[in-house]
Amino acid sequence: MASKKLSAKRSRRDAAAEGTNAAPEFDSHRFRSVEHQQRFKAIKGWSFHRERRVQLKDNEYTNFQEEIARRHWMSLVTPMAKFDLDIVLEFYANAWPTEEGVWDMRSWVRGQWIPFDADALSQFLGDLLVMEESQKCEFSQRRNRADGFDEEAIAQLLCTPGQDFSRTATGRRVRIMRTSMTTLTRMWMILLLSNVLPSDHNSDLPLPKCQLVYAILTRMNVHVAQLIADAIYLFVGMPPTRHPLDLDN
Repeated sequence: MASKKLSAKRSRRDAAAEGTNAAPEFDSHRFRSVEHQQRFKAIKGWSFHRERRVQLKDNEYTNFQEEIARRHWMSLVTPMAKFDLDIVLEFYANAWPTEEGVWDMRSWVRGQWIPFDADALSQFLGDLLVMEESQKCEFSQRRNRADGFDEEAIAQLLCTPGQDFSRTATGRRVRIMRTSMTTLTRMWMILLLSNVLPSDHNSDLPLPKCQLVYAILTRMNVHVAQLIADAIYLFVGMPPTRHPLDLDN
């Protein structure tokens, strides 16, 4: 009888130890690990704007439509009509790196690996701009140079006559207000802030995004897939308490 009691006690102790050492349970159909499931719960408060579909008549804003066609950006102006918020949140949760400094530019959604590097996004968008490895587009090259953009030229092209950038107290140009923009500038701003570099702040355009609109209007080549990949990269790593559409602040 004693051996049976000892055996029963040992079994209970072993079972308790096994329960302590067992890996936490998570929904393996939806998440890569328990950490990614916890990340999903942490970012549940994030909200996302629906991308805008651009529908214009053939004779409306022809310069805008022609530039979209020239750059093969039709997929940017005709996004999918619907999206599942939980799927989007799972994408961002599963792309979150659990090891510091480890980024593989892909996520995992319902059993499928989804890459979001520039090459994968170029293929998805049908963007025909071909870049060699480590090569940067003309816009990126100019942006990284100290003398890359003439702010006076930007103001003359993007603003209505007599208007300019808003400036700091020291005179530094910081942004162009929506009310100071030409109609064409506003159209590009709406497209970029809805479908390329999402933001819920559309009453003005900060200087870096003014540079992007200027690059588009002056026909510099722009690697739009790389811009989107960089934006996703930033969203993925954001603290859960910060809104993902508030990158400018």
